[in-house]
Amino acid sequence: MIIKILIGYVIGYLSVTVEGYYIERFINMCRSNKVTIWHLKKKKEISLSFRMETYDFKKVCQIAKKTKCKVKIDAKKGLPFVMQRYKKRKIFFVFLIILLFLSILSSNFVWNVDIKEENGKQMENIEKDIEEAGLKIGERKTKVNTKEIINKIRLQRKDIAWMGIELKGTNAIVKVVKADEKPEIINDEEYCSIVCDKAGVITKINAQNGTANVKVGDTVREGETLINGWMEGKYTGIRYVHAKGEVQAKVWHTKYKNMPYHTTENEETGQIENKYSINFNNFKINLSKKLSKFEIYDTIETENKMKLFSNFYLPISIQKTTYKELTKKEKNYEMEEAKNLGIKQLQEELDNEIEDKQAIVGTNINTYEKEGSIDVYVTYEVLENIGTNEKIVF
Repeated sequence: MIIKILIGYVIGYLSVTVEGYYIERFINMCRSNKVTIWHLKKKKEISLSFRMETYDFKKVCQIAKKTKCKVKIDAKKGLPFVMQRYKKRKIFFVFLIILLFLSILSSNFVWNVDIKEENGKQMENIEKDIEEAGLKIGERKTKVNTKEIINKIRLQRKDIAWMGIELKGTNAIVKVVKADEKPEIINDEEYCSIVCDKAGVITKINAQNGTANVKVGDTVREGETLINGWMEGKYTGIRYVHAKGEVQAKVWHTKYKNMPYHTTENEETGQIENKYSINFNNFKINLSKKLSKFEIYDTIETENKMKLFSNFYLPISIQKTTYKELTKKEKNYEMEEAKNLGIKQLQEELDNEIEDKQAIVGTNINTYEKEGSIDVYVTYEVLENIGTNEKIVF
């Protein structure tokens, strides 16, 4: 849509009003004759305004004659009409020269920072850290020391395994590889026990090295020793070892939600409103009124940066703001409806949280009625390995 608007402005277009009793037939004939019309607005029962390309105006006049409609040009828009208006004025050509000079000048600055994270792994606040380290939009390229920036960020963050910065045109390409979180590794020569890292009921224990401290069916708490890092022999006595083994337990994942019987929710009406603005670095020009005509709405903003080539960005961007109209709708639920809806929502949350669905061995649902609402609890019983190594301190 943005590309169409820009192309329309470059080649020029007409704002037209058509009046008559056969407007629908007029529109159908325009489409069948491949006349592109857009931004249709009905003014009255027999009046319609729209925009069209300049070279189709002769066709539109012929169609209007056949459908007994009147056509009137309201405005001529676009670059060709602007140039025609100012072709005798030297200031216009001076403006073009200045614009060309500014484009050349802008090539010395960074106008886009493209952060590429490996495998789509999102890293919190990485954009802010890169900017604070010295790589930001509008920075002169000669002042961007890529090695220094990388070192600053690597010292500041421990979750980066590798990082690289490449300057191409006015684009800075930042590649980041996230470091995998690894538990503390204890050497095989060091003595350690295996302790519980989450509460549960033991379903399986296999002590390959060391002495089991719990048995199947025991309920354990976080931090409790599962396999002791020592072994006792009849003749050798107690000797310390590096405990090894597998401990599996049934653990619980619980979600809670309060479901009211009477609630007001926002629903989309299907009506949307698009507004555009041009951004020159930090300076914004609104092409229409910023405020939406809707009373209640959701706002979605998208920004397309202008570029001449794949890596030659300009300090200009087109921002599209979409307003989606919402309406408040009262909803009333019976107790059973509210309960079932709450169970469904909580199960979806738990399903997203637990990766291994095969490990789910049971589901417990508890509900408690209150005045005007119901509390819903959903618990999944999941088989998980719960042991982690812990050094033995003497």
